[in-house]
Amino acid sequence: MSSATPTSSGAGASADDPERELSPVADFSTEERAAVYRAIYERRDVRNEFLDAAIPQEVLRRILDAAHHAPSVGLMQPWNFIVVRDRDTRAAVHAAFERAVAAEEQLMPDDRRAHYRSLKLQGILRAPVNICVTCDRTRSGATGLGRTQQPDTDLLSTACAVQNLWLAARIEGVGIGWVSILREADLRDILHIPPDIAIVAYLCAGFIAQSYVRPELEVRRWAKRLPLEDLLFEDFWGNKRETP
Repeated sequence: MSSATPTSSGAGASADDPERELSPVADFSTEERAAVYRAIYERRDVRNEFLDAAIPQEVLRRILDAAHHAPSVGLMQPWNFIVVRDRDTRAAVHAAFERAVAAEEQLMPDDRRAHYRSLKLQGILRAPVNICVTCDRTRSGATGLGRTQQPDTDLLSTACAVQNLWLAARIEGVGIGWVSILREADLRDILHIPPDIAIVAYLCAGFIAQSYVRPELEVRRWAKRLPLEDLLFEDFWGNKRETP
């Protein structure tokens, strides 16, 4: 695919003229579009399908670099990535997970507890790598461009980095599992995370040879995907467009 020479706004444009960076937008081929949508639709939350093979450093680097190229409001880039390989550290996280699961189970209705216990909800020890994604809420200063009226855009930007990471991992044949049943205080203590750094995601990562066609929690009848039509409004909240 050829690339065009960036254009400038005039013959006298200075070297730091932003318009010198403008370039025609290249189209995606049919195959490229299909590959992007395939990665989106085939992405799964992996729990029990991790292989023993280590993730090569260059593969992990590509995945993390994709995460680092996520959109962020005001280009604040508030994320950090803690790569956890040490077995003892992962064992400590796993123990924290087990304590959190026991506490969460007590909050379940009696008729849901057995179903809850049957679910495989993490791969902390099975996956060769864990990744903790954090958000430095001070990185862009007291406000930061775009945060004056919506202060949580730094957290939302970090969530975009998690999505980029997940899709890049899918392309590399690496499965990702998001472990959300963890007390924040436990993670802070185990990973030495400062109190002013927000914890956004704790992920398990490893190569996989198979995955569920549908989300595992849907297969195991815990939940199901909602119809898109039920979630669409026109112009204002609650206004449903009539479908012919």
